[in-house]
Amino acid sequence: MNATLDAKLFDCRDAFAETLERLAEKDERIVVVVNDSVGSSKVGGFKKKFPDRLINVGIAEQNMVGVAAGLANAGFIPFVCAAACFLTARALEQIKADVAYSNTNVKLVGISSGMAYGALGPTHHSIEDFAWTRVIANMTVIAPADPNETSQTIETAAKTPGPMFLRLSRMGVPEVHASDYQFKIGKAATLREGKDISLIANGVMVTRALEAASLLAKEGIEARVLNMATVRPLDKEAIIKAARETGAIVTAEEHSTHGGLGSAVAEVVVENAPVKMRILGVPGVFAPTGEAPFLLEHFGLTPQGIYEAAKHLKSHG
Repeated sequence: MNATLDAKLFDCRDAFAETLERLAEKDERIVVVVNDSVGSSKVGGFKKKFPDRLINVGIAEQNMVGVAAGLANAGFIPFVCAAACFLTARALEQIKADVAYSNTNVKLVGISSGMAYGALGPTHHSIEDFAWTRVIANMTVIAPADPNETSQTIETAAKTPGPMFLRLSRMGVPEVHASDYQFKIGKAATLREGKDISLIANGVMVTRALEAASLLAKEGIEARVLNMATVRPLDKEAIIKAARETGAIVTAEEHSTHGGLGSAVAEVVVENAPVKMRILGVPGVFAPTGEAPFLLEHFGLTPQGIYEAAKHLKSHG
């Protein structure tokens, strides 16, 4: 399926909330832990249906993660919902020690990730969360691209034991997956075939990568587009195949260019199939204050920006 930014846009938080409520109706172990983030996490419906299964710890993210770890040890399946910037930065020690090191069944849901809170400035940007979470042992890291994938990610998280970080944006995205798409942890989805270059993205950048591929096709460059929703564990096989068959890779992420998806892909490429690469993202700086569309354009995270990076890589290396 080839989506465009002009298509109907969906808030993946809606798919998250609807799926969580549906699962909770069948499984009493599912609980939600929040930090005064009921509204932004869209779990108001969950609170209304299951008032005894939503724990609001207030603005105390370290306690929030610790409480969730305790609930998991008691046999519950806690979904911890908070702004991604505060969840990962403030509670990183608890995520490392109480969740990952202890290997507890906690699902960390980073809401409004990337630069979705753009107008609130650098304190609210979450452009380091891939880097922080993917290096922690036992942690699965996933950034779904559309509502279908979001729903399947939540279903998978609920039935798969172990620590997970799920990265959800509040930015509207179109559907990029067909209705018969089946999400699997650690498996990339090939959304467009191509032999000349590979575009690898996740989250809100997937649609932009697809549009960039359409622009490249007009100039005779056939780009393969991979949705790498799972950042850890990576689909190494798909990356190596893309490198060997297309000879060049551009990654695009709403994250720092250090330590995120691009870095993870580069680690696989340099060890297995060295090819030319370009990593698009926030280039190791604090992103300025501004609405999300402005910030994405500012850093070249647009269809045009991805197209230009890919064309330059093919032309000049």
